[in-house]
Amino acid sequence: MNGVHDMGGLHGFGPVTPEPDEPVFHSPWERRAFALTLAMARPGGWTLDASRHARESLPPAFYLNSSYYAIWLAGLEKLLLEHGLVSADELASGHAAVAAKPVAGILAAEAVAQALARGGPVERPAEAPARFAAGDRVRALNLNPKGHTRLPRYVRGRVGTVSRVHGAHVFPDTNAHGRGETPQWLYAVTFTARELWGPEGRARDTVQLDLFEPYLEAAPA
Repeated sequence: MNGVHDMGGLHGFGPVTPEPDEPVFHSPWERRAFALTLAMARPGGWTLDASRHARESLPPAFYLNSSYYAIWLAGLEKLLLEHGLVSADELASGHAAVAAKPVAGILAAEAVAQALARGGPVERPAEAPARFAAGDRVRALNLNPKGHTRLPRYVRGRVGTVSRVHGAHVFPDTNAHGRGETPQWLYAVTFTARELWGPEGRARDTVQLDLFEPYLEAAPA
């Protein structure tokens, strides 16, 4: 979707000022928000892509005025409400008002290390041959979807070169909305800075993005 989260290449938000020796978490509640978001995917039954879309679709004013983990927590609350696992009153009070809803399973504390080590591989068998190969020139389509997508706005309509074929992977655009994994080929595509930003881009700079096949079309050589 075209939301405020998609800030790549936009002006007016001020300089990026990295924090020296920045900790992973600035306070204990951020650690808990991160852990809860990961742990709730199993009982909640939603996917990583659905979780991302929940955060992306938060109200723009809230998103722009919230910290990173405040956005994660708000996204989790939205999913809990949508799946009927809590009520708005329970979120406001911090206490359960009715008996817990049955769930498919939970992530117990003793299973966390094993689950994190296993990860969540998203590579899948290809359902058709790859359309593109390394060295092919491709153009990112000018798409404006209402749902989740991993195609940044700043690259739409721009021409790049396939530098690597990653194989077929779960397609986030359908997986985020419960429409199946529909595996698609994934490519590393290299764009010159001048193709993306115009004459002000540095001549030797490039940007590489991982883009799914439905985002691309062949470009003239």
